[in-house]
Amino acid sequence: MDDMDLTSAESKATYKQIQNYVLEKFGFKVSTLYIAQVKKKHGIEVREHYNISKNENHKVPQCPIEKEEAILDVLKYYKMI
Repeated sequence: MDDMDLTSAESKATYKQIQNYVLEKFGFKVSTLYIAQVKKKHGIEVREHYNISKNENHKVPQCPIEKEEAILDVLKYYKMI
């Protein structure tokens, strides 16, 4: 099966697939927050999350560079970017 045979749904990875790929290839875990941040940064549409903090002063951790590069590798592997 070549790339032209893939439907758009088949070429998209789930968050779980992305996490598993990063763990297998790079040996560390990535959170769904980091995946969403990288996807948003590169123009991939993400849905609004349901667990929005009610605290106005909440601090959102930012994805470290090495984890961002690993997530980008997965997104390229699945031809999402």
